[in-house]
Amino acid sequence: MIRPATATDLPRLRDIERAAGEVFAGIGMAAVAQDDPPSLELLGAYLRDGRAWVWASDDDLPVAYLIADLVDGNGHVEQVSVHPGHAHRGIGKALIEHAADWAGTHGAAALTLTTFTGVPWNGPYYERLGFCFLPEAELTPGLRALRAVEAAHGLDRWPRACMRKDL
Repeated sequence: MIRPATATDLPRLRDIERAAGEVFAGIGMAAVAQDDPPSLELLGAYLRDGRAWVWASDDDLPVAYLIADLVDGNGHVEQVSVHPGHAHRGIGKALIEHAADWAGTHGAAALTLTTFTGVPWNGPYYERLGFCFLPEAELTPGLRALRAVEAAHGLDRWPRACMRKDL
């Protein structure tokens, strides 16, 4: 079930991120697997702003999470991660749909994200969920800024792109 994240969830979200990142090592992206998860401070900011949700198991422990922003008037999936032990159950899709609903209530016309284009559980997955790759010419200033931060962080060692889904 989806619920807002709580302060006690935040360390677990970091654990989910680490576990979800491990699968990248198996496809030659060890640097992604070894990347630090979002800090407790950053996750706390999303929580305080009402932009952090978890999928909780029957015992109310988070097994997945999503944090969202508003970028140039559109909802933006900053991060969505599912613990590998709970993958392939529609949890990520449900969290993304929840983010789309949240974005719609904030007047957004679309939901955007940035992703690796060739990783099966990234670009191709989001295409199956109705997202489309945005050509460079269609990137908003905010998306360009996000991509610049990602490039500075070294993520452009692998092909990345912005995607959009109209609401």
